[in-house]
Amino acid sequence: MNNRSEQANDTVIDAGIDSGSLRVLQVSASSRYQDSMSRELLLRITGGLQEKYGNIAITERDVARGLPFVSEDWITASYTPPASRSREQNALLALSDTLVGELQDAEVIVIGTPIYNFGIPASLKAWVDLVARVGLTFRYGKQGPVGLLQDKKLILAITSGGTAVGSSIDYASTYLRHVLGFIGITDVQIVRADQLNADAAVKRAAAHEQIDALVHRLEMPRYSAA
Repeated sequence: MNNRSEQANDTVIDAGIDSGSLRVLQVSASSRYQDSMSRELLLRITGGLQEKYGNIAITERDVARGLPFVSEDWITASYTPPASRSREQNALLALSDTLVGELQDAEVIVIGTPIYNFGIPASLKAWVDLVARVGLTFRYGKQGPVGLLQDKKLILAITSGGTAVGSSIDYASTYLRHVLGFIGITDVQIVRADQLNADAAVKRAAAHEQIDALVHRLEMPRYSAA
């Protein structure tokens, strides 16, 4: 598998460019690197996909390294027709264009995130804001918004210290399901290791079992298992 690397706002991308590979986008959001459960689960998922399909191309997007927040100038640029944008506006949108391209290219998207204060990390929200682009990832139709990122599978690995995933105080998984569905990604599977402040080892093992079962049943018709 051939790889290339590029640097953009301290975010490193490792992208496989073999056109015969299963294309996977791996998004990491935890501010922790040592002993991060969400990063551990993320790597187990991509490792499982590698073991099952053999030949996969992984694009790594570590949003915790830092992404810019949208600004008034950015919003103006994004709503300006492409043919009318200035050089400065194109430069403002360059990183967003790259992030959107990663989503468009991916067949499987794997997001690993903790729950911070009942929601997602600010870095992951910044990523959402940069990829929710009218005309690129959604459009407005006669019946309302239409997501343009169809036929993709998403696996969300989500962890927490005290918040129960799926509970009334979980504004992370519910938000991600909604906003990703808004841009067309509706095939979402959730792996959770939540409320790790109690029985962390048990919950870690259970999450590993969830991942193994999920990867086993994942169907990618274009590819055969290794």
